[in-house]
Amino acid sequence: MSVSVLAQTLKGSEIIKIGNEINELKRQGQQIANLTIGDFDPHIYPIPEELRDGIIAAYQDNQTNYPPADGILDLRKQVATFLADEHGIQVTANEVLISSGSRPLIYSTFLALVDAGDKVIYALPSWNNNHYCHITGATEIQVETKPENNFLPTAADLEPHLKGATLLCLCSPQNPTGTMFGKEELEAICDLVIAENASRGEGEKPLYIMYDQIYAMLTFGKKHYDPVTLRPELKDVTVYIDGISKCLAATGVRVGWGFGPENIISKMKAIVGHMGAWAPKAEQVATAHYIQDTQKLHAYLDTFSARVQASLTKLYQGFTELKNDGFAVDAIEPMGAIYLTIKLDYLGKTTPDGQVLQTSGDINFYLIKAARVALVPFSAFGTGEEVTWFRASVGTSTLEDIENMIPRIREALSQLK
Repeated sequence: MSVSVLAQTLKGSEIIKIGNEINELKRQGQQIANLTIGDFDPHIYPIPEELRDGIIAAYQDNQTNYPPADGILDLRKQVATFLADEHGIQVTANEVLISSGSRPLIYSTFLALVDAGDKVIYALPSWNNNHYCHITGATEIQVETKPENNFLPTAADLEPHLKGATLLCLCSPQNPTGTMFGKEELEAICDLVIAENASRGEGEKPLYIMYDQIYAMLTFGKKHYDPVTLRPELKDVTVYIDGISKCLAATGVRVGWGFGPENIISKMKAIVGHMGAWAPKAEQVATAHYIQDTQKLHAYLDTFSARVQASLTKLYQGFTELKNDGFAVDAIEPMGAIYLTIKLDYLGKTTPDGQVLQTSGDINFYLIKAARVALVPFSAFGTGEEVTWFRASVGTSTLEDIENMIPRIREALSQLK
């Protein structure tokens, strides 16, 4: 039967595809260290006890009816207080939108700002912006980044593409790389946006920024910066993506928030309402109560962040040792999020059974088979298959798991000729 052109051409998540293949191997009895999906094993990283108990209490209090389309007022007020206290960002409750995680917020940002044919700029590698461009019919401008810049776009990278563009998508700490913008780098990008908007005539759409900071509370000795704090004049053109999914290991709780200019947030509210993509009411009630208690919040964050950092550091040290021992690998020191950026420069090498590794996907599946370790190649984030950089996510592995996988990776790479 015929279906829409969109349905025919929409691609599924490459990460989920890899994850499904790993799950099939696990069903066959193989033990695979899964460093693919940006999620947490709740047995390793449970949500805060107080948040869990608050959710249960809210259900027991029968908080099960429809929430307001923009989120319950108490949560929006508490988010505004949280943003002021933690990031120095000043917003009102009417400038905050609650949804079921960050995906509906990103999608509604695209739908609220981008018309078919509008230019949308994002860096490669990048998480999911290509799919939202496809869904909205945007003209996507992919800007390749370099490892020497931690795979973050620079002002020089972006400048040639800003003329006439509608949306610039930025993320820090970045998925998939776990790297972060420094103050000067982000200021330079902000200044370009300000200059570009100053050049536009009356009635023209401005150049908007979508700033994804879902990992802002999960950083390791690095200060998080955002556009409006650095350049307040960008307040009217910047939409932020945030929430509890990553910083509280609460991916399945589905409470995200976006914030920005009230006129844009109100349009996004209508879109999210038509999608029915609001966060469950009980979870909203519990989140509003939990984030008020900054002492308990920071106690959890301190422990949680330290454990994630320990796992990332162990993996980084393991690859550094491999590099020092002459293996064709590299890694970028982790700055934030739950990801390590890893290089495995083994294209053209031959496996013990005679297969030539021709793509990054071949390298990945060789490691799955020979080392029982699964990564995500940057090709899943928009780069070519000849790019031999990978994302490793530590949210579903223990520190012991990571310690044990390094010797297996060493042995598997030693067998390549």
